[in-house]
Amino acid sequence: MIKNFKLKANDIKQLIEPMGGCLATDEITVNGEPVGYMYREEPDNDIDSGWRFFAGTETDEYANNVDNVMVYDVNTIVNYDQAIVPYLHLPAGTQLERNADNTFDLIDEEL
Repeated sequence: MIKNFKLKANDIKQLIEPMGGCLATDEITVNGEPVGYMYREEPDNDIDSGWRFFAGTETDEYANNVDNVMVYDVNTIVNYDQAIVPYLHLPAGTQLERNADNTFDLIDEEL
């Protein structure tokens, strides 16, 4: 499947120090929605940051469909939504949800 990404490769700038890969949905990278929900789990391997990014509008069915989720460098997702930057060094187990003022609130539920 060919995806028409909102940002082209030459639009991506190095905005943060390299920190590895992450998962993000097409709602962000194809449809251009801002990150609405993000969580960090224990990394799957040495190049995984543990971060998972969602617009927050995805259904479970959508999010569980591998055609709608891809691996990206975290910097790529920062290029889509710079509001996530202050939270990227929070530890595994962190869950955050965007609030009305475009910052993120911690969610106190267990992953």
